[in-house]
Amino acid sequence: MTGITRSNGATEKKLFESELTELIIGKALIVHSLLGPGLLESVYETCLEYELTTAGLQVERQKLLPVSYKGIRLDDGLRMDMVVGGAVVIELKCVEKLQPVHEAQLYTYLKLSGIRTGLLINFYTKLLKDGIKRIVC
Repeated sequence: MTGITRSNGATEKKLFESELTELIIGKALIVHSLLGPGLLESVYETCLEYELTTAGLQVERQKLLPVSYKGIRLDDGLRMDMVVGGAVVIELKCVEKLQPVHEAQLYTYLKLSGIRTGLLINFYTKLLKDGIKRIVC
């Protein structure tokens, strides 16, 4: 199991993927409880980034994911909403209902990035716990 280091001032703690996803979900629940459903995805992304970085985690937003096609590198291929600690891909949605294509999108990001754990989070739900899927490749 892969671990990442979280730094809070002078203390450092190694988090494993399961602990990291629990922490991310907890922060997403805070964002959802304060904002509720119905805002733009970008608003939730900004607020979640704030919560995660405040918790001492490294967050990359809109991380470029190049696609290789017949030996050609396509740098304008894909963008992952968030990558936390280089260990968890987060795909955010604000849709009435998650569809299979949303899961397929996250699976593709995991496969191409080599990261094995992802979270699909739909902020449009009344209860956020109903809009979260954890995917492991």
